Parts: sequence; C-alpha cells; structure tokens
Amino acid sequence: MKNIKYRRSLNFFLFIFLISAFFLGCSSSKVVTKPNLQEISNMISSQNFTFIAERVNPLRGSSRILTSYYDVVVKKDTLICYLPYFGRAYQAPVDPSKGALDFKSHKFTYNVTLNNNDEWQVYIHPDDYSDVQQLYFQIFGNGTATLNVVNTNRDAISFYGHVKKTSE
Repeated sequence: MKNIKYRRSLNFFLFIFLISAFFLGCSSSKVVTKPNLQEISNMISSQNFTFIAERVNPLRGSSRILTSYYDVVVKKDTLICYLPYFGRAYQAPVDPSKGALDFKSHKFTYNVTLNNNDEWQVYIHPDDYSDVQQLYFQIFGNGTATLNVVNTNRDAISFYGHVKKTSE
C-alpha cells in the first residue's frame, strides 16, 4: 500500500516538473528591438540592412516556421544570402553540397520604391549569380518584411521575417 502511494506522489511530482520545464523552455529571453520609421528609411536608403527569416512559404506545400537562423545581408557592395529552399527544382544543381539560396554577390542592382510613408519595395538583381533572378523585399514601417525570391531553375519561394540594421 505504501508503495502505491509513493509511486503516485512520485508520478505527480514528475508530471509537475515536466510541465514546468516545458513552460520554461517555451519562454523566450531574446529581446527584439524594433527599429522606428526613420531608422528603417535610413537602412534602406543606405543599403545597410539584414533580413532575418522567421517563416518560409514555398510555392508548393505548406508554410513552415524556421527554427534555425537564416538571413539576407544587404550592404552597399555585398549581398550575402543564406536561406533554405523547399520546392521543386527543374535542373540538378552543379554543386549539391551548397544550398540553392546560399550565395554571395558583389555585383547587383538595387532599386527602391516607396509606396506609402511606411512601406518600401526593394528589388535586388544579382548580376554575378545566375541561379537567382530577383529578390523582392516588401518592408513595412514596423520592421516586418516579406521576401520573394524568383529562381532560374526552381519554383519561387517566399519568406516572412523582420529587418534590422546590419552590424559592421
């Protein structure tokens, strides 16, 4: 009889411990400071921002939350893209060890259009990387952004996330 009571109390405390560990694990200590409207405008006009992808939406299939760190770094003279790809490829890659959206470009065109006071459209065309035709950012005044990538030999793909100033 004592053994049954002991097991029940042990199971109860184990259950409480697991529940509390779950909620502590779900809490986030990461503090994201959102840039204000002027900071975003300065980042875009000076070509100095980083897009951090949080969710991916492939052309075929369902949307997924990204659990690893993926980003696109835009500087005046450099474009560094490190993003995952989910979708259909129409041609086998030359280097299968490298991701489809994992590249660095030093020659690209950069065009900005201001739609409203708090919405920018940024078009980037890498001239020295032929697998990607265009990166199209839609950046909003609250720091959130979307990125649509048009590929040469793959389905298009979209990302949702936020922008921040690129650290030097």
